[in-house]
Amino acid sequence: MSQTQVIKVTKDTMKRMYAFYDKNRINKNVPYTDFVAQTGTTTITAYTSGKVVFQGPDAAKTAAKWGNSVPSKGKRNSSSKKNTTTLPANFSQLSVLGSDEVGNGSYFGPVTVCAAYVDKTMVTKLKALGVRDSKELTDPQIVQLSSVIKELIPYKLLIVEPEKYNQIQPKYNAVHMKVALHNQAIHLLLNEIAPTKPEAILIDQFTPEANYKKYVRSEQNQVTEKLYFITKGEQYHVAVAAASIISRAAFLEELDKESKELGMKVPSGAGANSDKVAAAVLAKGGIALLSKYAKLHFANTEKAKKSLQNEIGLNRFL
Repeated sequence: MSQTQVIKVTKDTMKRMYAFYDKNRINKNVPYTDFVAQTGTTTITAYTSGKVVFQGPDAAKTAAKWGNSVPSKGKRNSSSKKNTTTLPANFSQLSVLGSDEVGNGSYFGPVTVCAAYVDKTMVTKLKALGVRDSKELTDPQIVQLSSVIKELIPYKLLIVEPEKYNQIQPKYNAVHMKVALHNQAIHLLLNEIAPTKPEAILIDQFTPEANYKKYVRSEQNQVTEKLYFITKGEQYHVAVAAASIISRAAFLEELDKESKELGMKVPSGAGANSDKVAAAVLAKGGIALLSKYAKLHFANTEKAKKSLQNEIGLNRFL
């Protein structure tokens, strides 16, 4: 039976874990992580906060090698994040506009937000094609599926490149920015499919509903009717899964473009590898170059600066 074990480790232990699981690490875009690894039947997600989550039949045994489980208080906190939205009956078979975003937790690359409309007549076809939670798909599968989906259904994709993100970020915190982008993508898609109207609009929840509505009040073209908010929205309607796949594919394509332009592999996420690449970009073109490819307010920027200073003892790049 699968189980979940959570431990809290020191920075030294995290470094040892990072090295120990070097050959087991997998490329997954999980916000605020140092690494994600797969060893046997156990998945290990190590967060920058020092929290490490082990999932699988042998989770407890694997976790015990590194430390003790966190107090039960953490479990009570997680329960407060359970979905409270009640969806209409037979929701998965309705005509729904779904939206999702990718890239908000990655230091390099853009934030991509997609709204996708799936008419009830297309639900079965999309599922048959394999449209499901993007986390269950490989990157090549995501890119391939995205191109197919975009030929079959209406969608609106917004891409905020790092340079634009850095201009907006001082005025918009991360949540407000995502609210603005979701609202805009949904508004544009509703205009595009008019006079057709979805039976519901499902947003993959990233903030409490009240918080979303607070931020959206400051936006133009506010969409407020038929809105539903639920975490893991792709499990409730294929429209969110389609939006997630399109967003993820666009994010991957932008990372590939950045890699080619910089002449080095640009990683997703915000772990130690991002720090190393950021330091290399700083050495190549200073903060002006880094601002074109990374979200500067992340802690990675300061880490990269310190790393470069320690390595060459110069401030001229910073």
